[in-house]
Amino acid sequence: MRYDPPPYPARLARLREGMTQKDALLILHPKNIRYLTGFTGGDGALMAGPDWLVLLVDGRYVTQAQEEAIGTEIFEFRNRVDGITAVACGRSVEAIGFESPCLCVEEYLRLQEKLPTVALRPLSGALQSLRAVKTEGEIDRIRAAAVIAGEALAAIREMIRPGVREQEIAIELEYRMRRGGAEQAAFETIVAAGANAALPHATPGSRVIKTGDCVTIDYGAVSGGYHSDETCTYIVGHASDRQKEVYRLVREAHDRVIGAIRAGISCGAVDRIARGCLEEAGLGAHFAHGTGHGVGLDVHEAPRLAAGREEILRAGMVVTVEPGVYLPGLWGIRIEDTVVVREEGCEVLTQTSKDLTIL
Repeated sequence: MRYDPPPYPARLARLREGMTQKDALLILHPKNIRYLTGFTGGDGALMAGPDWLVLLVDGRYVTQAQEEAIGTEIFEFRNRVDGITAVACGRSVEAIGFESPCLCVEEYLRLQEKLPTVALRPLSGALQSLRAVKTEGEIDRIRAAAVIAGEALAAIREMIRPGVREQEIAIELEYRMRRGGAEQAAFETIVAAGANAALPHATPGSRVIKTGDCVTIDYGAVSGGYHSDETCTYIVGHASDRQKEVYRLVREAHDRVIGAIRAGISCGAVDRIARGCLEEAGLGAHFAHGTGHGVGLDVHEAPRLAAGREEILRAGMVVTVEPGVYLPGLWGIRIEDTVVVREEGCEVLTQTSKDLTIL
């Protein structure tokens, strides 16, 4: 039997790089706390020094924290700011780097008041990329989520027909994912038909599918805390020549990116490949979002495959590839797979065929 050592010491070592003896880091995002300790509760704070680690939780989570965050000191608080203050004072901390997107102004001002001699410094973007490179264990969880999601879509695909409402398909798909072993849907499932498919983040509504509609389904599952993300666009009844041509072009952009992704290419270069393909066809103005994003404990995380992003892809990163064309008032087509970056290419983790399918 294979023994996989806990990943947390190595992750904490990366987090602590460059810290001095009087420094502390304040981690507030629940997914980052989970990544660093194994604690899956929805609220808390993690304080890390160069040689100490304290997980702060209120009374609701003490037992859970003790069971999940093995080897981490647990501090129970009644008020989060008071708990952070007590830990900082108890260890003579002089500077705290904090996750600024997760600390509200009220708490920040109260910390300033209670810790007047402590420098409070927003953490740099380095923390955002801490989770970007996945271990094979993390990749296995994303792959498992993709399998659950793909099997659920296959099970409900016959529902995509004239007379069925977008909401009905979304509800059934999420039910099938949960029944198939998903902890939850990765995000609110998108089912968008006809003109709604021209809205990249449409909300499933009462619109009834009609013959000739493009139906875009953007969905994913969560397994072991990790997300999958995939988009399929189907055409119901019959496809017009224009729909077939746009589908072919979006698929070409998708396939060019899949063929180009490997360790060493920049995020911006990947985006330029997809965008250039659609611009060549005169559709660049109708591709209104980035080519992809990282996937893991969050469905959107580092890195971003978008214009101006010159971060270099590294082996083990997991990203989406999702070019799309959106024609307002008419229809839209998006094709998305989740892939893991390898040294010499990429591995597609999502399961569903992206061939043009007319239902």
